[in-house]
Order: sequence, then structure tokens, then C-alpha cells
Amino acid sequence: MTIDRMALAAGSIRLASGISFLVDPLRANRLWGDPDKPTPTAQLLLRSMGYRDALIGGLLAAAALSGNNTRGWFLASAGADAADLLGGMSVHHEMKRSQQLIGLGGAVIGVGTVGRGAANYRLGRVSTQQNFVNVYSLPNRIQRQRNPGYVNSSRR
Repeated sequence: MTIDRMALAAGSIRLASGISFLVDPLRANRLWGDPDKPTPTAQLLLRSMGYRDALIGGLLAAAALSGNNTRGWFLASAGADAADLLGGMSVHHEMKRSQQLIGLGGAVIGVGTVGRGAANYRLGRVSTQQNFVNVYSLPNRIQRQRNPGYVNSSRR
């Protein structure tokens, strides 16, 4: 079994970030560039982001350690960063310089690094295309197991 080190690193960083937002959202918020105390609504959103990041990071790291396909979790991680970037761009002009650099810069790096990891992913035993087809066409796979001569007429 091979450990996907890039997925393990990316997942561990996202997991640690998520846990920090769950344990002490005010401190984590300061670390990401906001020196002011957030409103109760903002604290709720910080904790929500913590749950999201802990979940995605933990599952990405677990997939890496178990040798499973990490591509989907890489894409979920890049999607979370892209959502943060889009949301941040809408209030960019209202943010302090530190928030712009740390918060939005982190999102850009996350989208680029994690997105690149997902795009470059290679599965050693089964090609990505074959893996996608098998997951996508589960009913057809069941039919092939029951009847080895089964051919999906919709794929012709």
C-alpha cells in the first residue's frame, strides 16, 4: 500500500485548520488576519468553516493513509477554497490589508495547490477514467457481475 504524501499533507493542514476554528474560533480568526472580535453570526460561520475543514481534511488524510483514491477529497478541498475565494472577493474592498493577504492569499494557494494535486492524481492499479466509469455506472457494473456477457446498449 502506497501512502499519498501530498494528500496526507494537504489533509493534515486542512484538518488542523478546521480543528483550530472549532476549538477557539476567535484565536483562529486572528491568525487568519482579523484582529477584531467577530459578531456572534460571524462566530457561527467560523465554526461552520471549522467543521467543513475538519471533515474534508480528515477524510482526505484518511484516504491518503489507507491508499484509497484521494481525488474526490482533493476536489472537495479545492472547491471549499474556491468558495472562500469567491466569497472573499465580494467583500475584498471592506477587508483590512492583513485579511486580504492572509485570507484570500490562503484561498488562492489552496485552490492552486490542492487543485493541482487533484488534476495530477494518478491511480496506480486502475486508471482514473476507468474508476470514474465504474463509480458512475454502478447499475451497469452490477449487471456485468450477474451476467458477464452484459453490454450497456446506451454506451454504443
